[in-house]
Amino acid sequence: MMIVLGAFMFFASRRQKKAMQATIDLHNSLQIGDKVHTTSGLVGTIVGITDDDVELEIAPGVVTTWMKLAVRDRITEDDDDVTPEEPQSGATELSDSPNYKD
Repeated sequence: MMIVLGAFMFFASRRQKKAMQATIDLHNSLQIGDKVHTTSGLVGTIVGITDDDVELEIAPGVVTTWMKLAVRDRITEDDDDVTPEEPQSGATELSDSPNYKD
């Protein structure tokens, strides 16, 4: 039982280290002009980089400063070519709610 538990912990730790290294490699490879997603879902283009921060242009002329750790991934050309589908949501509008009062 202990051997199985030890093996599980070893492989889980190894997977976590690989994911952390991939994130570090991404942050070290960021360049001005890259389109990125932040962890909060914001899409922007990098217009400035320091050791700890990136400046993202989120709209023409609108530049915000973010920690590098907030960058989740780089948007590639393949991501831009994909046409988004209509989201399938079970959410209802507020006016359709049975608890809604005028």
